Amino acid sequence: MNCMATLKHIASKNSDYTAIEAYLVYQHDEFSGKVILDEQGRLMLRDSYLLDTLECGDFSFATACLLANRKYGKNTQHGDIKSHQYIISFDPRDAADNGLTMEKAQALGLKFCEENFPGHPAIVCTHPDGHNHSGNIHVHIVIGSVRTREVERKPYMQKPRDWLEGMKHSSTAQTMRHLRVEVMELYEGAGLYQIDLLNGSKERVSEAEYWVRRRGQLKLDRENAALTADGQQPRQKKFETAKEILREQISSVLYRATSFEDFSDRLLQQYGIAVKESRGQLSYLPAGRTKFIRAKKLGDNYDKEIVLATLTANAEHKPKAQSKQDAIRKLIDIQAKLKQGKGIGYERWAKKHNLKAMAQTLILLEEKGLTDEGALDQRITELDTKFHDSLAVVKDLEGRMKANKELRYHIAAYASTKNIAQQLKAAKRPAAFEEQHRAELTAHRAAAAYFKANDITKLPSPKKLEAEYAQLASEKAKFYEQYKETKEELLKLKTAKQNVASFFREEEPAQQER
Repeated sequence: MNCMATLKHIASKNSDYTAIEAYLVYQHDEFSGKVILDEQGRLMLRDSYLLDTLECGDFSFATACLLANRKYGKNTQHGDIKSHQYIISFDPRDAADNGLTMEKAQALGLKFCEENFPGHPAIVCTHPDGHNHSGNIHVHIVIGSVRTREVERKPYMQKPRDWLEGMKHSSTAQTMRHLRVEVMELYEGAGLYQIDLLNGSKERVSEAEYWVRRRGQLKLDRENAALTADGQQPRQKKFETAKEILREQISSVLYRATSFEDFSDRLLQQYGIAVKESRGQLSYLPAGRTKFIRAKKLGDNYDKEIVLATLTANAEHKPKAQSKQDAIRKLIDIQAKLKQGKGIGYERWAKKHNLKAMAQTLILLEEKGLTDEGALDQRITELDTKFHDSLAVVKDLEGRMKANKELRYHIAAYASTKNIAQQLKAAKRPAAFEEQHRAELTAHRAAAAYFKANDITKLPSPKKLEAEYAQLASEKAKFYEQYKETKEELLKLKTAKQNVASFFREEEPAQQER
């Protein structure tokens, strides 16, 4: 739905798993969600889509989910969550600027699904556009809620239910944070546009507001078309929601006001908007409303912290041009002056800002011998390369470990169900025997299909595979430690670089005070 790169989660209690695939494949009305039929009353395929299934064996997604529910006795109640859907939307600009195609998006979606939802029957489906018709390619990842095999425990997994066989997927806050990080790394690795999914957006447009905007615009377009047909000039071409109007009014005042009192007075006088602070948060009351709207419902730019920072910046004089002197060396000189009791302006600045962070930054840079910007930038570049190289090795080892574990799983399943498969051949009532042992036979056939798909004619020794897995795990641990150490240092140095830049954004007004 959104035009920017996003991750959205939807939990479904619908027991009709076939409806999920039908929605992805066939045309539906964007407002009602109802299927669109042709003149003969038949379903119509979407103009364009790509669809793959994962961990479904020889079965459809719906059948695989139903078999899992039956095998583990899950999802028997109406209120049980039967499936989870995650939608990854890419920025519309990615197609033209970064070469994103539906095929590339599908490949990214498959990779994301394999890495983050192992053990779950899944559908991965890519569509070329969303409801907004802005050209934002997006991927639907739908997983059956029941995990059909035990998976490797990852750091973000909190409880055994997150990795054990027969347990249900749970989209906790920690899980969602992990997935947002994964999406951001996915975008970065593919060279795509992204936003910070961890810290909110500048404007928070809820799904309800989105649909109000869409329906309002369609209605306005129809009214304008009627006016044009009558030879009249439409007065308004763009529909705006009440929240959009409120955002514009607040912004128009915010960037002229120089204090919170000035800001509050201007809002009330110009637009009849009251603003109040409660528990450290701002809320706004537009004219004609009886209930305040909290700033967090509008977006980051309307929060107390941003508002006060903007007002402070407005009140300050325009800073002079920054000196060309190397910023780190200049910062070292400033620190020396402060230690000598010199530099009254900097002491005044220190009363308003946290000088401790600056001191810690200098200690770090001096310890590492990075006392000029060139050396710092070079080290950040080196670490960035090392970070991505280590990550690539870790991902490769994880992939090999996953393949090893999957093979061991199928070998064990095949061995444990081989006797049942042989008994089926001699059964007097094959259909009844099939129904009685459906879960075992399904596992046996899935294992056989896996061996065939991977050209495995001779099954390797489980002990040999376990030893191989242990070796891979050891290598992964070594490279993962390198990855963590590199990532930690890289983050510290990037933060240090930001701290230096931040200091000089605040330093100029302090100089003017001297």
